Order: sequence, then C-alpha cells, then structure tokens
Amino acid sequence: MAAPNSEIVPGPESLSPESHGAGPPGGVTGGGAAGWSDRFEEGLHPAIERFNASIGFDIELLQQDLDGSIAHATMLGSCGVITVAEAQQLVAGLEQVRQEAAAGDFRPGLEAEDVHFAVERRLIELLGPVGKTLHTGRSRNDQVGTDLRLWLRQKVDLIDGSLLRFERALLAQAEAQADTLIPGYTHLQRAQPVCLAHHLLAYVEMAERDRGRLRDLRHRLNTCPLGAAALAGTPVPIDRRQTAAALGFETVYANSLDAVSDRDFAVEFCAAASLIMVHLSRLAEEVILWASEEFAFIRLTDRCATGSSLMPQKKNPDVPELVRGKCGRVFGHLQGLLVMIKGLPLAYNKDFQEDKEALFDTVRTSLDCLEAMAILLEEGISFRPERLEAAVGSDFSNATDVADYLVTKGVPFREAYQLVGGLVKTCLKEGLLLRDLPLERWQQLHPAFDQAIYAAIAPRQVVAARRSEGGTGFDQVKLQLARTRSRLYG
Repeated sequence: MAAPNSEIVPGPESLSPESHGAGPPGGVTGGGAAGWSDRFEEGLHPAIERFNASIGFDIELLQQDLDGSIAHATMLGSCGVITVAEAQQLVAGLEQVRQEAAAGDFRPGLEAEDVHFAVERRLIELLGPVGKTLHTGRSRNDQVGTDLRLWLRQKVDLIDGSLLRFERALLAQAEAQADTLIPGYTHLQRAQPVCLAHHLLAYVEMAERDRGRLRDLRHRLNTCPLGAAALAGTPVPIDRRQTAAALGFETVYANSLDAVSDRDFAVEFCAAASLIMVHLSRLAEEVILWASEEFAFIRLTDRCATGSSLMPQKKNPDVPELVRGKCGRVFGHLQGLLVMIKGLPLAYNKDFQEDKEALFDTVRTSLDCLEAMAILLEEGISFRPERLEAAVGSDFSNATDVADYLVTKGVPFREAYQLVGGLVKTCLKEGLLLRDLPLERWQQLHPAFDQAIYAAIAPRQVVAARRSEGGTGFDQVKLQLARTRSRLYG
C-alpha cells in the first residue's frame, strides 16, 4: 500500500525528467500536450495543471492500479489482442513498478496528472512500444472505477476487523461487570436500574448492525466495471469476466454507462461509516459523562487520558472527545458525495475526482476511531462498582416496580400508576426514599401492600425481575453474554 497522502506530495526532485514516473517529455504517449492525442497543440496552463492533477492523493490507489493492469494485460494476451509474450512483458514491467514503489523510487510528479498515467508512463520508459499496448480496450473511466472498488473492498474488510475488536473489548467489560448495576436513563433522567453488562451489550448490538451493513455493501461493491471503457464498451475482443474473476469480483456491470458513472458504493460506504461513528460517539458521550465528578461511575487510566497545562488536578477524556468531534468530518464527506453526484448527467464527469479524498479520509477516520475506542475499553477505563451501587439505591427508579407490585395484587395498572406518582411527590417533600417508608405508610396508600414490598423494590430484585427476552434480568444477561461470546469467537 502506498504511503499516506502527507508523504506522497511530490517534491521538486520528483518533477525532473529523470525521476521514475516522469515519463517521456510531453505526456504518456510522447505527444506535445500532456497525456492527450495530437488533437491538442499546447499543454495546460501551470495553474490549471495543478488544479486538474490528482496524483497528490490518488497515488493511494497505486497497488490496486497495478493489480488491475496486470489482470487486464493478462486478459489481452489470453484473448489474442496482444501476444502472450507481450502480456508477460507488461506484467513484468508492472511488477517492477511495484518494486520501485516499495523502495521509494517511484515518485511521479504533476505532469503525470494521476496514478494511472504515472504507471503507464513508467511502463513505456521500461518497455518502449510494448508499454503502449497496456491501455488497449480500456479507459481511465473504467480503470479508476476498478481501482477504487478494489481499494475500498480491502478497507471494508479492515474496518470489519476493527469492529470485531471493538465488540470483543465491549464483551470483556460486560463479562467483568455481569453482576454490577448502573442507573438506566431516558431523557438523561434516572428511569430504571439495569445490569451494566446489559448496557454495554447494547453497543455490541449496534456494532453487529454496522458489520451487517458492511457485508451488504461489500456485495454490491464487488462488481467489476473494467471493460466498460470510456462509456460505451469497446470493439476490442476482450473478456470482461476473466479480468473480474482474476481480481476477485463477483460479477461485472451489465451496463457500460452505469459502470463508469456509478458511485453509489462510495455514498453507501460513507453512510455506513457515518452510522459507525454515530455509535462510537454515543458511547463516547457516555464515557465523558461517567468520568465526570457529577457521575463518577468510572476512572480514566493514565494510558488514555491527558492533563491540563494549567490545572494540575485535571484528567481529561480526550479519546472520547476526539471521537465525538471527528463525527463531523465523516458526516460531511457523506453530504459532500451526495451533493457532488446529484446533478451529474451520464456518464463519467470530472466531478468524480472529488470522491477519493472523501473516501480516503472516511476510511482513515473510521479506523482510527475504532482503534482508539477499543483501546479505551481494553485499558483506558475502570468502573467503580461501589459508586454505581450507591447510585442505583438513592433515587426513585424503582417506582415502576411499586406499580407492578400492586398489579400483581389485582390493582389496575393505571390506578397503581397514579397512586405511586402521588407517593413519590410526598416522599420528595419529606426527603424520603421509597425504601425508607414504614409499612403502615404503604398500607395507608393501599391495603394490598405487605412486607414483601421492600424486597420487590430492592435494586437487585428490580433488575432480576426483568426476565423478558432481551431484558436486563441477570438470567437474560447471562444468555446474552454466552450468545455474544459464541458469535464473536465461534
């Protein structure tokens, strides 16, 4: 894989004719005007050349461009478009370019315009006229579409692996906290106590949906546009399915216009990545809250927190704050792609050059944030069970269980609901919790109350009683943990 973009911006030395990739003067075919035919008499204005070039970032696709070109050259030889010997020369030349890139000796400059021309120019330098046969039966339009799909396919697999690591880190924390309670919230107000493992497993479910979206996306992504040429196909007797199979694609595009103009996969990926970031950000927000003195549900370890340059007592949750903040750039790339594509007529348009930086940054950001959050879960936070235990015992989140208790005694729920609401109001005025009320006060409220009410509203019993499938009851959570472990490690 090529180096990050920050390391591939061509320096002055890479613009000299002697640099590998600079190619013959005047363009890829040796003409007088960049890479174009003799239809052009002049080269581009220098400022327009810089504006037009994508080599500064699409060099990221070098390995995929080489892979696609090798498959294309091999197919041309198999179909008799060129000789087998010529095809073998092309493959050898392309592999030499790969070796030069690995050694840091392939440094194309602005005159190459993009990675596709850069490779072809170098191949012509190495092989002479044979190098000029590589582009037979294809266009940069189907070539770039193929490269981008190959690149993104690999990145989707990497992101899936990162999601798996994130899920496993969540599972490890959940297993360690299977007996711990935490206040459950709605509207960020105390609602009902839940098992902490149950809370953490909710994020595993979100990540599983993310992985499912990536699997669906990968299937649609894995369609080969190579052979569609510029927009209409080619009269050259090529075998599209041979190159598709060689590159690991499931099938080929059925329509050449669609093949070169489809960027649905890029939008779909950015949408899937945006949801990944939403889920990471939701957990990040909770970690930030839990680490505050107001909640104090967790401690941040020194491995994943920073201090203040002024206030020596501070320990800041930088990791979740950065994850929360980086959502904006991923969401922005999704919006940018949608706006870029929405008004484009068929088929290919130069606007498509804008898809690459959005995709590249979305992939990098998603991978970085997944790794950071996995590390945070693995070694960056420590839960405080004693603080959590105190929190669930010091509120009215067991009020619903009082109503449920009355329901078991034959009282209609809505009547029970009103009775308990009035009782909570009375307790708030008197500074009491439900557990503090003597039995006679309960029985004044309704004669159905007896001594069993105290056990019914104890936090652990409140949690244990939620035995419905998918609920927070301890027995249900044990089943959820076992199923999750089997899914993630099976």
